[in-house]
Amino acid sequence: MKNVPLASVDHVDRAVLPIGTDYPPGHLLDWHEHRRAQFLYGATGVMVVDTADGTWTVPPERAVLIPAATRHRVRMLGVSTRSLYVEPAAVPWWPGTCVVVDVPPLLRELLLAAVDFEAEYSLSGREGSIADLLLHEIAARAPLPFHVGIPASADLAALCRAYLADPDAGVTNAEWAARTASSERAFTRRFRRAETGDSPAVWRARARLLAAVPMLRTASVTAVSGRLGYASPAAFTAAFTRAFGTPPSRFTASGRGPR
Repeated sequence: MKNVPLASVDHVDRAVLPIGTDYPPGHLLDWHEHRRAQFLYGATGVMVVDTADGTWTVPPERAVLIPAATRHRVRMLGVSTRSLYVEPAAVPWWPGTCVVVDVPPLLRELLLAAVDFEAEYSLSGREGSIADLLLHEIAARAPLPFHVGIPASADLAALCRAYLADPDAGVTNAEWAARTASSERAFTRRFRRAETGDSPAVWRARARLLAAVPMLRTASVTAVSGRLGYASPAAFTAAFTRAFGTPPSRFTASGRGPR
């Protein structure tokens, strides 16, 4: 099915409902939730998925597993999606929080085939077998580290979300502490121990790297490294590769291609 609203087919007695959807650039799917679990694959572009607990940046050719009944929003940057909406009872192994995963060639081809199914596809033969195999392939995926946690406290969450939207390498712990009317020491201790497990500086460094992923769609590694305050493209490349296991050039327009 393509460009079909989930609500119109959610009642269909199928454990897996494949739906492909095309979105205009910059489209925002505002806060919502699904009764079913969702496997959301970006066939093109970059997705940024927010929940109350964190932000997951989904590079091209990756996917995010979203648990059932999880309130979330998705920013689509040049994205054509291939989604699977899955009955929770069919996937007791589904993660309890969002997870970004790789999509190898077999899984990608299965997804592309599945979105051509009718809502009430045959459970016997080819279509039912593809639906079953999709779940086996998804269960075998390992998490990728394209994620940063968001504090539960409203004041810290606001700081973090604002930083993700406009990362500034010049921001200091003292500035953030002043915005929450606390001392720098108390703020840092609260941020690390009670909220995220990371110091504010470590959190911001990771957030800047995550923010680089959508930037790389339209800018060079050199331009992105300068925008994010790195001393050189080499320093940015080294930090990005350490964090995500792949160089930033892989996500530029010139670096993408057949895998």
